[in-house]
Amino acid sequence: MSVRFTWLGHSAFVFEFDSHKVLLDPFLTGNPLAAGSPDDLEAEMIFLTHAHGDHIADALAIARRTGAKIVANAEIANWASRQGVESHGMNTGGGYDFGFVHAKLTPAFHSSSFPDGAYGGNPNGFVFSTRSGQRVYFAGDTALFSDMSLIGAAGIDMAFLPIGDNFTMGPADSLAAIKLINPKVVVPMHYNTFPVIMVDVAGWANRVSSETDAQPIVLDPGGSYSL
Repeated sequence: MSVRFTWLGHSAFVFEFDSHKVLLDPFLTGNPLAAGSPDDLEAEMIFLTHAHGDHIADALAIARRTGAKIVANAEIANWASRQGVESHGMNTGGGYDFGFVHAKLTPAFHSSSFPDGAYGGNPNGFVFSTRSGQRVYFAGDTALFSDMSLIGAAGIDMAFLPIGDNFTMGPADSLAAIKLINPKVVVPMHYNTFPVIMVDVAGWANRVSSETDAQPIVLDPGGSYSL
């Protein structure tokens, strides 16, 4: 059993948990780094970290086409339900077993509003636990916070962290986060999509390798990796 992921650009990913496909924060329409079209994506479930347009942009359209269930905080789940899409609402600290994967909502220090300005509930990350015991931390959009050490305490195999700065933690704070979480593998996200979040990702990866025990995995949009 394995975890495989494909980076679609920005914070959008396809995860395969033991062959079950899920989407994370599907933002392809309007994404200059998008690897593919939302019309080509398949998924059983769509996990959303918060309500900003660069994270929920294509969620409803994909869910309607594929029948995928949207999993997110209660406010986003209720919004999806009002649009006629099946959803599962959660809240910070809560977890739920979806059969092929268990998902727990973690805190994220950010903001959350829908594109029209309506309140989008608290922003979150996810910890995914597979049936074979692998644990994946998808931080969402967040600043560095000390309780990341608690997220890492039970063991994290793979961590996905924003590094673009300006709206989230930047490269330096992400290094501190890695030391708190202590994952085996770390994957950068939420960078280089727009000028304001351009960073030297190769330099970041070199620092991860030299200053932490984690293995950095840097992909081009459309690239995949399996753990």
